[in-house]
Amino acid sequence: MQNAHAINADLHCHSTVSDGTLAPRAVARIARDAGVAFWALTDHDELGGQAEARAAAEEFGMRYVPGVEISVTWAGQTVHIVGLQIDPFCPELIDGLTETRSGRARRARDIADALARVGIDGAYEGALQYVGNPDLISRTHFARWLVDQGRCASIGDVFSEYLSEGRPGYVGHRWASLAEAVGWIRAAGGIAVMAHPGRYHYTDTQHDALFDEFTALGGGAVEVVTGSHTPDQYRRYAEVARHYGLLASRGSDFHGPGEGRVELGTLPPLPPTVTPVWHDW
Repeated sequence: MQNAHAINADLHCHSTVSDGTLAPRAVARIARDAGVAFWALTDHDELGGQAEARAAAEEFGMRYVPGVEISVTWAGQTVHIVGLQIDPFCPELIDGLTETRSGRARRARDIADALARVGIDGAYEGALQYVGNPDLISRTHFARWLVDQGRCASIGDVFSEYLSEGRPGYVGHRWASLAEAVGWIRAAGGIAVMAHPGRYHYTDTQHDALFDEFTALGGGAVEVVTGSHTPDQYRRYAEVARHYGLLASRGSDFHGPGEGRVELGTLPPLPPTVTPVWHDW
């Protein structure tokens, strides 16, 4: 088990296929240069980068883990479920993701309209300049445009001022259900992972109910060490993993150089008290 914990695995990354800034091959190169041994590309609600990511990982000598990150609505908030070791050709998964993506363009135009009402015109066209896949336009693309327009100093500031719930540019969206997301991942032969749970703003009762439902549906792992967790949250979610009998995952949630708190492949190892999701791969 000690050898498994020592593996540099980064199992949560994004490319231009969703809301990242680099193509899958470029992300793979950064992972290789950082010493990553097990790598997964987990674009939002999209499998279009899987072939390029696998080919690059094999070329660079990394073990490739096919993945995806599915947007879910649960108790009025957006939750993300990562699927690892999925079959990217599974019809049930493909059809489910297609349905999930269908509302993004409409939501983007609504965000642009909301920003226009507070004096920010041209946001939709501006955000499109940062989009690799128009079907997956997201708040992050608007945030990059707003930073470059000088409206805010950072992407985090944009979300705080304009794009988070209760702010003038926020537009909610009804994503997949938790049952649907876990079901699609399991149908594709994968393991469902609760992504960055420390980011969700639930009460203790809601938090426990989320994990109760996730495990009852067949969810198999939780991200313990992630780019958005603090060291205290590493310890907290190691305890959650043990309590629910979940495996532990590790991933930077990389979107582009300099955009997150940590860079791809540079996270600390998982706590020794958990079982890595890759322990038997």
